[in-house]
Amino acid sequence: MTAAGSSAGRVGAEIGEPHPQRLTLVLPSTGAFDSRTWRIAGTMASRGHAVTVIARRGEGLSNDETLPGGYRVVRVPVDPVDGLPGPLRTIGRRLRRRRARQSATGRGGPVAGTVAPEEAPAAPRRHGVIPTLRWRIGGAWRIVAIALTVRSQTRATKRVAPPADLVHAMAYMGIPVGLALGHRDASRVVYDARDIYTDARNIARLPGPARRLFGRIERGWARRADRVITVNDPYADVMAERFGTERPLVVMNCALQARIPAGRPRRFHEALGLAPDRRVVLYHGGLSPDRGIEQLIDAIPAVPNATLVLMGYGELEGLIRARAADPVADGRIALMPAVPPADLLEWVGSADVAAMPIQPSTLNHRLTTPNKLFEAIMAGVPVVTSDLPGMAPIVRETGCGLAVDPTSPDALAAAIVDLLDGPEASRAAVRDGLERAREVYTWEHQAQRLIAEYGRLTGRPW
Repeated sequence: MTAAGSSAGRVGAEIGEPHPQRLTLVLPSTGAFDSRTWRIAGTMASRGHAVTVIARRGEGLSNDETLPGGYRVVRVPVDPVDGLPGPLRTIGRRLRRRRARQSATGRGGPVAGTVAPEEAPAAPRRHGVIPTLRWRIGGAWRIVAIALTVRSQTRATKRVAPPADLVHAMAYMGIPVGLALGHRDASRVVYDARDIYTDARNIARLPGPARRLFGRIERGWARRADRVITVNDPYADVMAERFGTERPLVVMNCALQARIPAGRPRRFHEALGLAPDRRVVLYHGGLSPDRGIEQLIDAIPAVPNATLVLMGYGELEGLIRARAADPVADGRIALMPAVPPADLLEWVGSADVAAMPIQPSTLNHRLTTPNKLFEAIMAGVPVVTSDLPGMAPIVRETGCGLAVDPTSPDALAAAIVDLLDGPEASRAAVRDGLERAREVYTWEHQAQRLIAEYGRLTGRPW
């Protein structure tokens, strides 16, 4: 597989000679596994622009580094307590230290504020007056925690971010920071809305009033941005209606073009000590509920001579370890940590089938087009996806795999077996479909749209 940096250098060749400009990308995370950000940063740096990525600090990650792609990454400290007004901030820090001392001596609970709001589990809804009241108060606190975290990151970012001609802000906790930078520098601001956030993850589980409040806040951010972009057409349609803005520009999360080696790599076999003839069914990405992980675990016993590899991180790691250790699993389930984006395609290319049976539990999930679909396509690996609007049309249009009912372990198992052991003619058709998809769904094609839009916004070619 070709390195991301070398491929990024070819992006946008037909757009024309760029005029060097300054781009700041804002992330509400450490960015360690944010492949979309790294593709954008590498592409723009390769075209001669000064690119800075502002992310959050994380354990084991550099606070200021220049990556081989030619762009700078600065990570800032972010803490909800730091978002409080002056006197309250002092009190909050004192309480933090006290709780830390109590925790160290076993007399206190977890230290408040150490988990980012978007990562903290949402309180389940309960029946009865008192539990419902607590649930609603919890929803209100989550909105407050988001605001404090955003304020903390905004303050830290404005101290270190260089002036920019254009700010590209990722996700709902990145856009308010990006808008603050845009105001400071009188620069254009792009809101990269990568999910329908009111219907995704913990926001979707908030009480109704808190969700509606969040929706109004996000709509205000979207309207203040100079352009909203998103990752697929179904999302764009929903956002245009909800935000009351121009239809967002669609820039899909396709992978950089890569060469498939003559001999398929066998990284999972080497890492896990699998027999040479063992087949690998891969799920990679967030190990979270509603991603189809439990359904894949239930499906894998019906797939002969196959091991399910779950590669990533998230709240289901404990469950996966327990299921993998169960003697009934008979070594057919393996858990592996996430790998850096630069190495990901070679790992994905070591699988025999890539599965992504995201569950239709929210509107966001029903319409999603996950990165892992494009990564599997670029790695030349057949896919089993959910038969949902964000994925099934791509799979059926190209013939790169099968789209099935994601809630049915039997359907998943049957599709995996068909891709592994079906008639040779069917498997050859899938291989041809993957080749077609690899030519169409590339970052190089998607980047053309982003480069053109950047040029329209700043009035100078990117």
